[in-house]
Amino acid sequence: MRSNDFVPPAQYYATLPAVHVSAGVLLTDPADRVLLVKPNYRPHWAFPGGIADDGEAPHHCAQREAAEETGLTVAPGLLLVVDWAPAAGDRHRPIMNFLFDAGTADPDDIVVQDTELDDVAFFDWDAAPAHFPANTAARIPAARQARKDARTIYLPSQRA
Repeated sequence: MRSNDFVPPAQYYATLPAVHVSAGVLLTDPADRVLLVKPNYRPHWAFPGGIADDGEAPHHCAQREAAEETGLTVAPGLLLVVDWAPAAGDRHRPIMNFLFDAGTADPDDIVVQDTELDDVAFFDWDAAPAHFPANTAARIPAARQARKDARTIYLPSQRA
């Protein structure tokens, strides 16, 4: 193939698939309960986190979102869970979620961002999945196992 048969880089990159990126943190309290947040725009709870800004690295997104939602300054550590889901409903692209270990938080240090959240609470590991939608509930036991084993767990969606 001759060099002039190649597509210009900008044109080539424009043809590649794209995904949405979200990131969050796993925080537990001294009693080893899981911190979840209840957004006011969804019927279910989630880990502190959110959608990455354009060009933002997942660990920076997790840190920023945790600070915005809880007032906590965290240092995202080990990548615990990577979850992938295909496009669905109004979301026309797949989404990848990165969950980082952020250690232990003192409940007294949390400041709820009330413009976006209805509540924050710590839940026992066994009770926490019931607060998530069925398609993301597996992140909770996966995060617990990943933290215990100090390794990352990949959760490809079963909806694909």
